[in-house]
Amino acid sequence: MVQLRAAPAQRTAVSLSVQILDITDRRRAEETQTLLIGELNHRVKNTLASVQAIATQTLRYTRSPDQFSATFSGRIQALARAHGMLSDRTWQGADLMDLVHDQLRLGTVDPARLQASGPRVQLLPQPALRLALILHELATNALKYGAFSRPAGRVVLEWSVEDDRLQLRWQESGGPPVQTPVKRGFGSTLIDSSMKSDGGTASVSYRNDGVVWELVMPLDRTPDPMADIAARPVTPAPLEPAREVPALDGRRLLVVEDEALVALELIAVLEDAGAAVHGPARTVEEALEAIETGAFDAALLDGNLHGKPVDAVAAALTRRGIPFAFVSGYGRENLPAAFAQAPVVSKPFIPQQLVEVAGRLARRDGNVLPFPAATGTAR
Repeated sequence: MVQLRAAPAQRTAVSLSVQILDITDRRRAEETQTLLIGELNHRVKNTLASVQAIATQTLRYTRSPDQFSATFSGRIQALARAHGMLSDRTWQGADLMDLVHDQLRLGTVDPARLQASGPRVQLLPQPALRLALILHELATNALKYGAFSRPAGRVVLEWSVEDDRLQLRWQESGGPPVQTPVKRGFGSTLIDSSMKSDGGTASVSYRNDGVVWELVMPLDRTPDPMADIAARPVTPAPLEPAREVPALDGRRLLVVEDEALVALELIAVLEDAGAAVHGPARTVEEALEAIETGAFDAALLDGNLHGKPVDAVAAALTRRGIPFAFVSGYGRENLPAAFAQAPVVSKPFIPQQLVEVAGRLARRDGNVLPFPAATGTAR
């Protein structure tokens, strides 16, 4: 064995640098991304399957195209509102009281005729979606055939939690005489099957003074840090008061929309309210030409036309002093930033809301958005 020794004066310091690339964080991020994509794919497919089932079942139980359109649209709106609420909470769940208030906006019905009370309850996303449809069915039936179809009719909705099970009671009174239906409708089938899918039960009683539904569904057993608050009964905030829908008789409205079916629905709703509608303008070029050559009281503008931004259209409307609202599936953050003051009607839209917004614009209830001189068509 040979040993090498350096003289004391000639010793040289030797250092070894080792660089280790830690890929743990990167792998974790990739796994998270994969999970998120998979979850998104799952939820989208479930939603599409739900819509398909609603469409086919509604068609089976309706007798005319008009009846199908109204019934199907209402159910889709209920589903869309629940999805919006869950999205706002990053799909962590929904508060039952908030869900009740969101689904039981009955338009022309005095909110004082509905009493809703119970403890704070957090629902997982899928049970929340199913319960949203159930609440919609109960409210729709009460409006058409039950307590809300008579001036003196009332509904009491109460719930409690016992042994990790949510118990809801929907009781109507003051409506027309109640008789047990000869044939079961899709609404009753939907309520029953939705409860059973969560391991719960649903029962209905047809009493002389009104219909009573008893619903029971198990709750998630995961510990909730808000459990001490959830156990306290709360006084519900009043539901939104009914608002009169403004008439559009004689108002000239421009519709800018590139999706044929959506455009047809927009025009039909506005014309039913008495508006004189021009359009649809399907491209940026068509919209700009219509704005320059026509005279309009207001306009409804899609957030995107065949993949092109609509900044130039919004700017042209502003220059001509024509108030407008975006009718779009995009959120506010994805619409032209220079026109953030313009109202947004979300797709799928509620006809009453659309007419209400169009009426406010046409009457110039609000200020017309000033033209941004410096930014022009900046997004």
